[in-house]
Amino acid sequence: MARKTPDINASSQADIAFLLLVFFLITTTMDVDKGIPRKLPPMPEDQQQQEDIKINRRNIVVVKINSQDRIMVGSTPVDVSQIKDMIVEFLTNPNDDPTKPEKEVKNIQGLGSYPVSKGVVSLQNDKGTLYNTYIQVQNEIVRAINEIRDQFSTQRYGKKYAQLDDAQQKIVKEAIPQNISEAEPKDVKGKK
Repeated sequence: MARKTPDINASSQADIAFLLLVFFLITTTMDVDKGIPRKLPPMPEDQQQQEDIKINRRNIVVVKINSQDRIMVGSTPVDVSQIKDMIVEFLTNPNDDPTKPEKEVKNIQGLGSYPVSKGVVSLQNDKGTLYNTYIQVQNEIVRAINEIRDQFSTQRYGKKYAQLDDAQQKIVKEAIPQNISEAEPKDVKGKK
């Protein structure tokens, strides 16, 4: 008489497969894309009227990056390392140069009357600009504003901007605004 071979009990295989799936899902790390942290202006309300803001030409400095990653601040060709100092000079306008931004005296709560620069940095680039170059230029512009804020904070409060409490940081932001305009990339390869 032939012996019957015993069957393997497969009822727990589904449980084991499920536990393995859960284990790998929990222990596996996924790459998360990170963006550039920027605070965007609030969305306009549905019935809100769009206002055309006219800005005096002297209050704007244009930073351009072409498709060969050459940089110009105003009409001056520059290297990335020169941008910060040029932006600081432009925004602070220490000698009240009539070709640089004018200042508007504003009453800032907690500070009083203070001359606030009306300067705007306009960043423009070509569609062929390398991402790395664009980010370097953008970082230099933000670095310039942070340097001005640190100088102001050190003079007023004796410590850098990052070390201030929220109320003091709000005062510094009003006294030293971050006005950066980023234009839509242009395709100027065929144009001369």
